[in-house]
Amino acid sequence: MKNKSLLALVVIIFLTSCVGTGSTGLFGTGVTIAMDPRTLGTQIDDSIMDKSLDAKLMTTNKSYILNVRTKIIDGRIFITGKVDSAEEKLNITKMAWEIKGARSVKNDLKIKDKFNFKQSAKDLLITSQLRSALIFNKKIKAVNYNIDTYKKKIYIYGIAKTVEERDEVINEAKQVLDAEDVIASILLVDDLRIQKN
Repeated sequence: MKNKSLLALVVIIFLTSCVGTGSTGLFGTGVTIAMDPRTLGTQIDDSIMDKSLDAKLMTTNKSYILNVRTKIIDGRIFITGKVDSAEEKLNITKMAWEIKGARSVKNDLKIKDKFNFKQSAKDLLITSQLRSALIFNKKIKAVNYNIDTYKKKIYIYGIAKTVEERDEVINEAKQVLDAEDVIASILLVDDLRIQKN
C-alpha cells in the first residue's frame, strides 16, 4: 500500500513537471508568446524583471530558489512560497520593490510550518487537477495562468482575455476536490498598459 502511494506521488510529480516546465524559458516558448496578449516588448521586460528578482533572491539565500516563486505580469510582481520568518517575508517584498519597472508587489509568502509530506502531496494533487481542468476547458487559454497551492489554498496568476474567461478559471478552481480557498490575481487584457494589436 505504501509503495503504491509513493508510486502515485512520483507519477503526479512527473506529469506536473511535464505540463508546467514545458512551457517556460527565458522569454517563454513560441506557444506562450503567441497566446500572450502582452506585446513582445512587455513580455521581455517582465522576463528580465523576473530573472533580476530571481538572481537577487538567489544571492540573498540559495534556499529561495526552491521555496520562493515569482511571476511578473505587466510590471506587477506576484510572490508565493514559504519562508522561515516574517522578517524574511518583509525583506523579499523590499527586494521586489527595488526591481526596476516594478508597478506593484503582491506577496503571498507563508511562514514555514514543520514539513508535512501528506499536506505537500495534497497540494500537488490540487495543482495538478486544476492544471488539467484548465487545459481541457476550451474557453480558457491555460498557458496564460500560473498555479500554486499551499495548504489547500489555490493561488492563480495570469491574464484573461475577457471577464468570462477569468470567471471560468475561478469557477474551475472552486470545483477542485479538497481546495479550501481560491486567491486569484488575474488581470484582464484591458488592464495591461500595452497590448498586441
